[in-house]
Amino acid sequence: MAKDLTWTNVEEIGIQLQEKFPAVDPLTVRFTDLRQYVVELEGFSDDPAKSNESRLEAIQIAWHEEYLDAQ
Repeated sequence: MAKDLTWTNVEEIGIQLQEKFPAVDPLTVRFTDLRQYVVELEGFSDDPAKSNESRLEAIQIAWHEEYLDAQ
């Protein structure tokens, strides 16, 4: 069972996004889409309204690091 994810679980969210969207370059994803991707992750249980640009940017960077590692 997936653990509960919140906006502060940046690294775990990055890993899960890379697993779910392995062919997507995270730097091409708009923040509106990224927010939706995160909210739809299995185990995500935080308030969607708590997202902000800073959190989304941190998630995008974490996902990008995972993306580069997978290349």
